[in-house]
Amino acid sequence: MSGLAQQGQVAAKGIPAAGVSGYLVCLTGIVWREGLRFLHQRGRFLSALVRPLVWLFIFAAGFRAALGVSIIPPYQTYILYEVYIMPGLVAMIQLFNGLQSSLSMVYDREVGAMRILLVSPYPRWFLLLSKLVAGIAVSLIQVGAFLVIAYFWGIRPPALGYLAVLPALVLSGLMLGALGLLLSSVFRQLENFASVMNFVIFPMFFASSALYPLWRVRESSVLLYDICRFNPFTHAVELIRYALYLQVNWTSLAVVVGTAAVFMTLAVVAYDPAKGLLARRGGPAGGKPQVPGREA
Repeated sequence: MSGLAQQGQVAAKGIPAAGVSGYLVCLTGIVWREGLRFLHQRGRFLSALVRPLVWLFIFAAGFRAALGVSIIPPYQTYILYEVYIMPGLVAMIQLFNGLQSSLSMVYDREVGAMRILLVSPYPRWFLLLSKLVAGIAVSLIQVGAFLVIAYFWGIRPPALGYLAVLPALVLSGLMLGALGLLLSSVFRQLENFASVMNFVIFPMFFASSALYPLWRVRESSVLLYDICRFNPFTHAVELIRYALYLQVNWTSLAVVVGTAAVFMTLAVVAYDPAKGLLARRGGPAGGKPQVPGREA
């Protein structure tokens, strides 16, 4: 945190940051600050585990007989329902964490450390990417704890799958975190952003392959099947699912990477002081608001 404050003071004086070392100090400070915030907010860690564990322990047991899963890739045999939904619950952890991390961005942008950093010599894309890296690091801790619990519950993918899934988790976390940053650029109050989160999280989660195979959705509604098929969250779930079983879903990989690039680009533009959404609303990064009757 001291390194982050030091960089903020340097930026406030108009002194350029010290090359690569300055970037590393800034990145380390943002990640370290997010980690300390996560450690101090123990309820955040518990709530991140309670949500998927409720689905794993309660709903999966109740739906096991009604929602049997046939042999579908990447599985080689019939599986239990809880085995199927486990990758979707992992993605759900990242979805909630990505938007909750961006929720703190709304506060930091107005009165926190990000308010100083956004007017520093560092590029906006670097600051936002550092925020995403911090959020991804936190989500990996949460996912790791969930996978340990799932292992003792009897859900055990191949041992190498725990390593192979790491790139998929990073990419999906990047995509979902970039979506959260894009949404955070639209709102200036925590209350407004928190209410909108529900309208983003639940449709993305339920209209996906996280809880049921798409072929079952198609049997019920072709329209819902198409919505699920074009939902980026579906491809994040499938990317994680295939990676856990040492396979690559190239279509999902392309969609996740492309969607992450689009969300990140839009977030950088939205936070741009000249043409972004913050500038239009006279936000902290958009300079001084114009006074009626005077030129800017």
